[in-house]
Amino acid sequence: MNISSIVVQVKQENYDALKEELEASGICDYHFGDKEKGKMIVTIDGTGVEEEIEKLVKIQKTKYVLAADMMQTYQEELEGAIKELEEADVIPDMLNMDSVDVRDIIYNGDLKKKDFKGGV
Repeated sequence: MNISSIVVQVKQENYDALKEELEASGICDYHFGDKEKGKMIVTIDGTGVEEEIEKLVKIQKTKYVLAADMMQTYQEELEGAIKELEEADVIPDMLNMDSVDVRDIIYNGDLKKKDFKGGV
């Protein structure tokens, strides 16, 4: 589960109409805003980053929205990954083995070749 807050900018005269539109959309939850400054805070949630981005784009394309930017995000998956990394050994066992030649170690961390939709 991911939860993110979004700051939405709108002209003061369109604030109420946009607020109603966003509340009725089912895409996000309206929390509060400042009509005089033309800013409101909404939150979105999703099962992953891709779903959240889709919702953000829908908000950005909503009539009267001047700008909508993600400000804060919480990801349960990230929390678990951080905990796992903190508990893991700093040096992999392979690097402590005398029988392993460092020239045989293959690095697979090249992000340019990574497929972010499910493979490498």
